[in-house]
Amino acid sequence: MAHKFHPTVLREYDIRGIIDETLGPDDARAIGRGFATLLREAGGHKVAVGYDGRVSSPMLEHALVEGLTASGCDVVRVGMGPTPMLYYAEASAEDVHGGIQITGSHNPANYNGFKMVFQGRPFFGADIQLLGDLAARGAWGNGNGSVEEHEILDEYVERLLQGLAGIDPGALSGIKVGWDAGNGAAGPALEKLAARLPGEHHLLFTEVDGNFPNHHPDPTVESNLADLKALVAEKQLDFGVAFDGDGDRIGAIDGEGRVIWGDQLLMIYAEDVLKSHPGATVIADVKASRALFDRVAECGGRPLMWKTGHSLIKSKMKEVSSPLAGEMSGHVFFADSYYGFDDALYAGVRLLAASARLGKSVTQLRGEMPAMLNTPELRFQVDESRKFAAIGEIAQRIAESDAVADTTDGVRVTTNDGWWLLRASNTQDVLVARAESDSEEGLARLLAQIDEQLALSGLERGESVGH
Repeated sequence: MAHKFHPTVLREYDIRGIIDETLGPDDARAIGRGFATLLREAGGHKVAVGYDGRVSSPMLEHALVEGLTASGCDVVRVGMGPTPMLYYAEASAEDVHGGIQITGSHNPANYNGFKMVFQGRPFFGADIQLLGDLAARGAWGNGNGSVEEHEILDEYVERLLQGLAGIDPGALSGIKVGWDAGNGAAGPALEKLAARLPGEHHLLFTEVDGNFPNHHPDPTVESNLADLKALVAEKQLDFGVAFDGDGDRIGAIDGEGRVIWGDQLLMIYAEDVLKSHPGATVIADVKASRALFDRVAECGGRPLMWKTGHSLIKSKMKEVSSPLAGEMSGHVFFADSYYGFDDALYAGVRLLAASARLGKSVTQLRGEMPAMLNTPELRFQVDESRKFAAIGEIAQRIAESDAVADTTDGVRVTTNDGWWLLRASNTQDVLVARAESDSEEGLARLLAQIDEQLALSGLERGESVGH
């Protein structure tokens, strides 16, 4: 029997929709059937399945497992937990060939979705469209897979602790850290992890609640860090770490309450990783600060600017054997002594490790970074049919001028004032703009250039829209 997905649900990097409006159990069942059909064709047969703390997640998990087994795949249910715990279940077991996490990530409580791994690689883009094609034709394989349950949380936490390998626990005995799970799926893992870490740890909102009663679990929005800032100030902590709803994106503040943005965290991690991997390639997305790329080069690494999107970055890491990559959005990928997937809990452990190995507090490391003036991510509505065409027009005009541009993902133009970026979102009908300079006047000139290019394509920046 064929199935048709709502046209907004099959995205570039994942599958996402609004419960009972655009996404429901029939969709989950169809995803399971399609994924299992493709995995069986590729020679695999066992899939790990996990889910986040949203109210709708158990229902979708039940239907997904039905779909997977009906098309002949065996299922290992790892239960409720952060997305990286599911990634770990897939990466660490030789007899597991795929993984699906049910998660709405940092989206509002009425959203949910699916993130997938296929034989050790990200499952995205054309793969996801293929699920839609198989469903439309009802071209699924048939079978009768088995289901087993695997309590993996303790094993996962044990693996996270290896991020401190080689560090004398005494070097961290006096450290004091705040952690904010935001009522997301990372809470139970965080409780177990913090109990095992050296130093003093203060935890916020570890109780999983899919209604997110305290604040929205998106650490890239500074207002969501208010509780963590208050905790760090009140307890005089060394730094604070926050997670998104499914635990694959990290946010951080230093002991003075300053935000350490995704590219600034990567500067700290790069300095640490490049000591043991001299000359290695470190990847960051096109939204990252010039200061990061400069710092990677200063530390003896090869900076590589790449496309935004966790699936695209993971694929590029494998291609160039990069031990470290990250995005402005807080996805950080370690492949030096970890698996190369985005794990915010592991990134939190590695922040402790970097501070110890570099012999500097996180506040000192943040304070030594060059002061840059940059805009937040400016997002504005552009018709879906127009967004890529507009970027193409802008790229063409820039190419015909004498400006220095990088077109890896959108258009990033470097001038004497700094740089500006315009790119089309792969997941929404928006254009994304960002600019960075070392002076207010320079930043104003860069924003004027963005506005000029938009006007030439019949667009305007207008009001910035949310995620």
